[in-house]
Amino acid sequence: MQRQRTLKDKISCVGVGLHSGKEVRLVMKPADVDSGIIFFRTDLPTRPKIHANAANVTATLRATTLEENGARVFTIEHLMSALNACNVDNCEIELDAEEPPVLNGNSIDFFKMIQATGLIEQNKERKIIRVDKIYRVDGEEGVRFVMALPYDGFRVSFVSVNPHPLIGIQYGDFEITPEIYAKEIAPARTIAYEKEVAALHAMGLGLGGNLENVIVYNDKGWLNKLNYPDELVRHKILDVIGDMRLAGILNCHIIAAASGHALNTQIAKKIFADFN
Repeated sequence: MQRQRTLKDKISCVGVGLHSGKEVRLVMKPADVDSGIIFFRTDLPTRPKIHANAANVTATLRATTLEENGARVFTIEHLMSALNACNVDNCEIELDAEEPPVLNGNSIDFFKMIQATGLIEQNKERKIIRVDKIYRVDGEEGVRFVMALPYDGFRVSFVSVNPHPLIGIQYGDFEITPEIYAKEIAPARTIAYEKEVAALHAMGLGLGGNLENVIVYNDKGWLNKLNYPDELVRHKILDVIGDMRLAGILNCHIIAAASGHALNTQIAKKIFADFN
């Protein structure tokens, strides 16, 4: 029997949000069995809680947004990805702003902090969702899709399709274990096209981004050094792992083509609804 797990001790860090650019303090704490992952907005008077589940997803523009009890948190996918890869069942997350710190634009720092603190087993069996049928969500264009298939474990296969000749088609396929995640996925950063940056800023997005936490390309090449030649598709897989955790702890094979937060969370909603 696999037992639920939570943090041995609290974890804290300070940074700025990727999109808001606002300074934020994040504190992760141990939580009781069956709590799941819960965000608390400590900057608001009632300290509202927001459960990290697919039913609370309200927006997916450039990030995944959760709302509950009149409060929201967004760009939670990198942190959720690390928690998923580390097999954390229960955790309280305190934020004094709407958005967790972007740190290095990936999930490696979150992963390392969780690993360094360690986990403790709790006296309750894990709630593992064993997907027993095929789920599929398609994008309106007819090219983008995401599927969840029965599988003994958790695996993600992703095809990224980008018309820019510098990037083109990239493919990644990984069994998700802590060891593989740390080496192959967690260091992959979020991405931006230089010509889009001004438009993003005008929308109030990407205000905390820089060449340390975002890989940026233009029509001539990359503006910074890549951690992997195919860093884009690896970050897409990182996002999938975070978004899928909103459905629960899954045993399945996720297969996706050109998917983003919208399709990821749509299929997470379907699975969550069937098992809750």
